[in-house]
Parts: sequence; C-alpha cells; structure tokens
Amino acid sequence: MKVVDTFAAMQKLFNPAAAAGLNKTIQLNITGEDAGVYALKIENQACELVPPESIKPDLTLTMSDQDWIAITQGQLNPMNAFLSGKIKATGDMMLAMKIPNLFSTK
Repeated sequence: MKVVDTFAAMQKLFNPAAAAGLNKTIQLNITGEDAGVYALKIENQACELVPPESIKPDLTLTMSDQDWIAITQGQLNPMNAFLSGKIKATGDMMLAMKIPNLFSTK
C-alpha cells in the first residue's frame, strides 16, 4: 500500500460525531521512501484532504511512511508510536489527543 492510498481510507474512517465544533487542520509530514506532505481539514463535521500549501496547520505530525501505513492499518498504536518517538507532534496537542476518536482504525 502507498501512503497516498491511505487518505481515501481516512475519509471512510472519519467519525463526524467526534468532530462536532472542530474547525482544525492537520498536516502530515511523511518521511521515507514514500515521502510526502499531506493536509486534512476538519470543518463542519467533515474531513477533506486539501493541498498542504493552502493551510496553516493547527497540528503537524511527522513520521515515517512505514509507521503511517502501520497506524492506518491498525498494526501500530498511535499513542505508543508517539510515546516511543516514532511520531513527532507540534502545535495543538489537544487536537492530537482527539485523533483516535476522529479516525477509528478498528
């Protein structure tokens, strides 16, 4: 699976009820062989992939392509990945804490 393919799945995993009242953007800086920069805009209980240059992110997450794919497939716990340094986060840490409720990988 390619990193870009995971974002179509993100839309399906999105939980609109958990996004009530949110108007935030998340930038993902993916490193490794399948590197790229992606941005998700959460607004009006909807989530869409937007060009990263079009937003000022509230939260920026940086991780390897392999870790990102493992997280999206439910093979790597995001909190454990963060605590072990596999995910670097800058910006709105309260938003970071909401991500598991916004996107269910179970």
